[in-house]
Amino acid sequence: MSKLFRRGVLAGLAALPLASTWTRSRAQSPDFPDRPLRFIVGFPPGGPNDLLTRLIAPGIGERLGRTVVVENKAGANGEIAASFTAKSPPDGGVFMLASNGSTTVAPALGRSLPYDIRTDFIAVAPVGINPMLLVVRPDLEVKTVADLLDVARAHQGKLNGASAGAGGATHLALELFKVMSRLDIVHVPYKGGGPAMADLMAGQVDLYFGGLSTALPHVKAGKMRALGQTGLTRSPAAPNIPTISESGLPGYEAAISYGVFLPAGAPTTLVERLHAAIEGTIRSPDIAKKFVTLGADPQFGSPSAFAAYVSNDFAKWARLAKEAGLKAE
Repeated sequence: MSKLFRRGVLAGLAALPLASTWTRSRAQSPDFPDRPLRFIVGFPPGGPNDLLTRLIAPGIGERLGRTVVVENKAGANGEIAASFTAKSPPDGGVFMLASNGSTTVAPALGRSLPYDIRTDFIAVAPVGINPMLLVVRPDLEVKTVADLLDVARAHQGKLNGASAGAGGATHLALELFKVMSRLDIVHVPYKGGGPAMADLMAGQVDLYFGGLSTALPHVKAGKMRALGQTGLTRSPAAPNIPTISESGLPGYEAAISYGVFLPAGAPTTLVERLHAAIEGTIRSPDIAKKFVTLGADPQFGSPSAFAAYVSNDFAKWARLAKEAGLKAE
């Protein structure tokens, strides 16, 4: 189990709604429906959510002895898919892969949603974490996170940080950095990561938190400089880039996490079998290598540990939203 999910276990599993929902159905022991199982993803084909879903779906189906069909229900940052899953029968016929953008971040920011992550789902298994890179324009005279902290403190309110959109992962990573370091950095929202990185490379903005898989090629090409990555541990895809936590801001973590959920009320037997199928698939050496190419670090943990992580992630972003005055767009 990774450090990420060990921290969740220590937070206290018994009191978590997601974990207790899972426990309530312990007496039941049915099998999965004898029909194709619908694996829901809330984004169009080709994005990281979709690619991870399609990567693990065949292995899950093989281990469950069922056909697993990936079904894209795109829209509203994954919220349409989550709403559909929450309202589906809890017989194992429908489950979803979702990122924390729709499961914990959106509700933590106060967005009005047709589902409640704390009561409408059972957390089955973590899948992966996609860390981001803190990158700066190539001509900014800083080489480490500590350098950036020194410059920003000496010039409060003078540096600006881009994001791919207000309220998204790149924006929250910036806000968490600001709150933890007590820095005044001006937020400049863009309509997507592409325009944000283009302006960073052109020297129009000073820093950006970009997805590892999309920012790393530009770093290797010398078009931007990477100071640190946002996970608690270094990603295998970028082992030479230190984490922000080890580079001057202890405890900093802001990553995009992915996991699989069932509708609330699904029997324990199905939860355990689906969890085993997911974890067995991700532990396959071939699948693990493909995770790295997607910029994702495989994650493992029991359903209760994953439920603890989800609960803690919600609380973390809710605290940040209050401290930084953030609201859903």
